Amino acid sequence: MFSEIFSESDHIEKVSRSLLVTDQEIRRCLSQSSFSVHDLVYLLSPAAKPYLEQLAQRSVMITRQRFGNVMQLFVPLYLSNECYNQCTYCGFSMEHDYERVTLNDEQIVKEAQYLSNKGFQHILLLTGESPKKVGVDYISHAISLIRPYFSSIGIEVQPLSLQGYTSLMESGMDSLTLYQETYHTETYSKVHVSGLKRNYGNRLNAVEHAAEAGVYKINIGALLGLYDWRFDALSLASHLHYLQKKYWKVKYGVSFPRIQEMYGKFLNHYPVSDSDLVQLICAFRCVFPDLTITLSTRESAEFRDQVIPLGVSMVSAESNTSPGGYTQCDAEEQFSIHDTRSLTDICEMLTTKQLEPMFKDWDREYVRG
Repeated sequence: MFSEIFSESDHIEKVSRSLLVTDQEIRRCLSQSSFSVHDLVYLLSPAAKPYLEQLAQRSVMITRQRFGNVMQLFVPLYLSNECYNQCTYCGFSMEHDYERVTLNDEQIVKEAQYLSNKGFQHILLLTGESPKKVGVDYISHAISLIRPYFSSIGIEVQPLSLQGYTSLMESGMDSLTLYQETYHTETYSKVHVSGLKRNYGNRLNAVEHAAEAGVYKINIGALLGLYDWRFDALSLASHLHYLQKKYWKVKYGVSFPRIQEMYGKFLNHYPVSDSDLVQLICAFRCVFPDLTITLSTRESAEFRDQVIPLGVSMVSAESNTSPGGYTQCDAEEQFSIHDTRSLTDICEMLTTKQLEPMFKDWDREYVRG
């Protein structure tokens, strides 16, 4: 398990090393024809900032070589904002006093039909972490309800066991998104005040249960702004590199969400600038050429328009983070959406960037045995 080999102190040292990278070192690094995971210390360094345009050009070239001009589209569907965790940065945190909503069968189908009629074929199901109310049985049933409407169904829920992921695979799930939030243990404990999510190791190892269950695609990430972004980026890269070597049949992706406004307040001591995020996306593309890199509607329309062509291969569109929010319900959202454009507007933007919106590049029937 990754938790058994991950060294926090080693990655703190990597950050210190990155801060001392010289101009000569970054120029030597950028002169290479290809990159390894060890090069991220240089590519994420302050010394690389003056070379961001050069890094972006490399990223664009690699992205077009590996993904062509297509941009995969997906949409999130929130099933419940019920949660038993107390997390300082999340709008679903249990201490917030508002009515909790969990969609019933009719509401789930109504939301699914609405999104399917829009043209979406890749959907991501999300819930708060409430095993008793929205556990494996509920999620499995929800998957079976929406299965006729979508070619690919992903989940972003609480960490599950091998048996839990196997059960959801049998229902029709094919991808998992699970963010560690932060790889820094002290910060992790501070921001996860109570609930099952306080178990750092359980969350860190859960993606391996999914890989062992045969999940086709796994998306990992850190919530940027909880701790030093270079530390979490370098730790994420080590985690990804480990998974790619051990579970090489799985397709991997990453996301780099930045903390946004939510119900309640969160004081961000580790802000991540736009240029930081661009540097991070381009560096990961150069080091991990075949990686799916997702940019969500957390980011502003203006920022997404500029960054999507640089190294991103998957985007969300017309998102709503409230359960039932597409068709009826006015439930509390998990975080604020900054890119509120319609799907039509997103597709038009992609076209102006010489990118082709793609709604379907996968069908679970491909892996039926």
